[in-house]
Amino acid sequence: MAYRNFETTELSRRTLFRGGSLLAAGAAISTLPFGRAAFAHDVSQAWPNVAALADKYVSSRKLANLFLTFGWGQNDHAHTVGGGTLSLSGSTPVDESSLYRIYSMTKPVTGMAIMMLVDDGLLSLDQPLHDLMPQFRDMQVLVDPEGSLDDTVPTNTPITIRQLLTHTAGLGYLITSKGPLLDAYRSNGLVGGRVSRIPIPGIPSVTPAPNLEVWADRLATLPLMYQPATKWSYSCSIDLLGRVIEVASGKDFETFLKERIFEPCGMASTWMTVPESEVPRLTDNYGILAGMPLPVDPAAVSIYTDAPKIPSGGGGLVSTPKDYDRFLRMLLGYGKLGKERVMGENAVRVGVSDLLPATVDTSGSWMAGQGHGAGGRSVNGTFGWGGAAGTLSAVDFNLGLRSALWTQYMPTEAYPIRDEFMAALEKDLTAMRAAKAA
Repeated sequence: MAYRNFETTELSRRTLFRGGSLLAAGAAISTLPFGRAAFAHDVSQAWPNVAALADKYVSSRKLANLFLTFGWGQNDHAHTVGGGTLSLSGSTPVDESSLYRIYSMTKPVTGMAIMMLVDDGLLSLDQPLHDLMPQFRDMQVLVDPEGSLDDTVPTNTPITIRQLLTHTAGLGYLITSKGPLLDAYRSNGLVGGRVSRIPIPGIPSVTPAPNLEVWADRLATLPLMYQPATKWSYSCSIDLLGRVIEVASGKDFETFLKERIFEPCGMASTWMTVPESEVPRLTDNYGILAGMPLPVDPAAVSIYTDAPKIPSGGGGLVSTPKDYDRFLRMLLGYGKLGKERVMGENAVRVGVSDLLPATVDTSGSWMAGQGHGAGGRSVNGTFGWGGAAGTLSAVDFNLGLRSALWTQYMPTEAYPIRDEFMAALEKDLTAMRAAKAA
């Protein structure tokens, strides 16, 4: 079966990554009125403008759901704002156990898996990729990123693990490459996350490579877009790290994530394939056309009920607000979740820091003036990333705050939700400050 792959869209992702909207909210949330209570509950009453924003989108049926979570430090549960239903055609409400396609929010998970292997001594950040995968030793670079695949020059430096973590290896992507290189990615089945079984006008069907090993081997035969360690360019590098994890650990990628992250964190509902028994918890995903949501991946026939040929470290996971909050909580604990040590403290501290190579030019990119860690944006003590279907998450180490926004629609720029969220958040905080001063 051919994939309907989200990476084949020509959609801008700048809205998603422009300023890390939720990351920027951290400093403003330091006076959260619900304090640090240990039990999860809806706090919409304390956040009338944020709650009104969620209600506006849900009650007008622009979205089936808009659900936010906020949690402090090692408190067991995150508090919630907003809601809605799993589907516009149904009545089952979303909650912290609802299943969402998190797409690129998979990247920080893969990044931390790499940091575990660094901590284990099986990898190092500045280790050449060809140490593990010799097929990447003699890579070529396009003279023109949109030009002929035959017009290339050799790489000046080898691809490293650090570069793969930070999108600075020079690799392409089905949403950033153009011209012959884009055609080559498609013809070689170099897919990432999936969208739908339903044919989507304007989005070519791509038959994926048969498995992750072949996917990586095919990638190695294609030229890079840029010289390694010179430019930040959003890429398939985190997907390639899934294969790196397999080679370094001796375990298949999904097994490694399950054994080293999901089970120790208690993330019992995070998968690349949704079990049939859990489909009743899965949200519908919508495409927004002229302001109208149209189902592109209904839960009952979701492509995520099929096992992927390519387990995508860059965009393949389905998870729940509760599960992902436990991952964020582990990061806030610098590798500990409660009393459980999931990963080394230094591995987290390094992974959430700015790992960009000093030689990289970020001007004109989504990372201009900002930092990038192990699979996520790193800015002023915050770390996080977003997903192609509207999800977004962050940890703020300065405040000990973990937060996430949950919804399901594509493309993210169809609605100005993140800008509106920031404005609503500030209105609520202004009212709180005024009440406190009175």
